[in-house]
Amino acid sequence: MLPETRIPSFDFKTLPTADVSPDDVALMHELFDACYREANHEHLDKSLAVLRHVTFAHRDGKPAAFALADSLIIDLPRLPQTTLTRGGLCCVLPDFRRHGLFGALMARSIGAGEMRSPERMLTAGRMAHPGAFRMLAVRPGIVPKPGVPPTAWQQEVGQAIADSYGVGNFDPETFVCVGSGKPIGYPLMEVKAEEHEWQVFEPVDRDRGDALLGIAWNPDPPEGWEKASA
Repeated sequence: MLPETRIPSFDFKTLPTADVSPDDVALMHELFDACYREANHEHLDKSLAVLRHVTFAHRDGKPAAFALADSLIIDLPRLPQTTLTRGGLCCVLPDFRRHGLFGALMARSIGAGEMRSPERMLTAGRMAHPGAFRMLAVRPGIVPKPGVPPTAWQQEVGQAIADSYGVGNFDPETFVCVGSGKPIGYPLMEVKAEEHEWQVFEPVDRDRGDALLGIAWNPDPPEGWEKASA
């Protein structure tokens, strides 16, 4: 199980996305608008239909944040019955940032799913900025990796995970999830990134609504994962 972050000053509510009310959806749209310029509500609604859990955070009765994520047991190419955690959109209002909410929200949404205690699990997320990718890039077996083309096996797994997200156009050579032609949204507070961190994002067109699929292992990748002949 993922470690649970305890933040006493916040109240959390985790729901299956199938059970969210119209008021819940309206609140998510409101928080999305407050955190992103040109927030694409269609993207959020599609994510609600794909990912299985959402966690809300309130402080003193006022909305502070939400995060979409889940975990499931899935058959992937050469990886039967793999525990996969999928991260989704997370919006934290500016007044409540730097309180550890991102990790607390994601842990709750992921932990509400088909989590078990496997020897190894795969983590995935779609990101449009190196600041978000940074947290995944430090994990073992990360794909994509700057200057390292994905192996055939990695491309097959990447395609299967993109399919699970409902991505209609995925480039397995770059791990770019090609967008709908509309931006997902531009964060109102950009996180600074180093020049080398942008390398894997070079083919990502944010104006088109692209995102980069990142996948990594915990605690380590399976044998042959990083071999070109795999």
